[in-house]
Amino acid sequence: MADLRDKLETLNTYIGFREPPIDVVGLANLLGIKVYDAPWPESVSGKIQKDERKGGSSGFAIFVRESDPETRKRFTIAHEIAHYVLHEHLIGDGVFDDAMYRSGLASNVERQANNLAADILMPWSYLTPMINGKTAKDLAETFNVSEQAMQVRLGIFA
Repeated sequence: MADLRDKLETLNTYIGFREPPIDVVGLANLLGIKVYDAPWPESVSGKIQKDERKGGSSGFAIFVRESDPETRKRFTIAHEIAHYVLHEHLIGDGVFDDAMYRSGLASNVERQANNLAADILMPWSYLTPMINGKTAKDLAETFNVSEQAMQVRLGIFA
């Protein structure tokens, strides 16, 4: 993937032809990124790094804490994909994200990655028509995200 425009077009095309829940590992693979589980402590959620051995065709690999619940892993993968799409030039030797998705990068960079991760996992084009008559819990199950992530997406802070 050469530039931001190409990466965003790939994201939009992929998401546009899928139904929720979005297959984030499939998206990572399409972008040329391999995804691996890692035996990390609770203080680390994920990492994206340039890795010529383990990386996909892009040369990048994402690692997620293997003991996390599936919904957490999915958000972590989407978050790391967002770093690749938006901040590839900042990745360097790797970007570790702690349990609060803080990497040491500027807070606006992390906010951008979180926002794009939410757009990947819970696209408004699918979410909006489903909102009426469903609870955040129902929607979270449909999109295979945590109830907390769905509440944040919907602007509900419990």
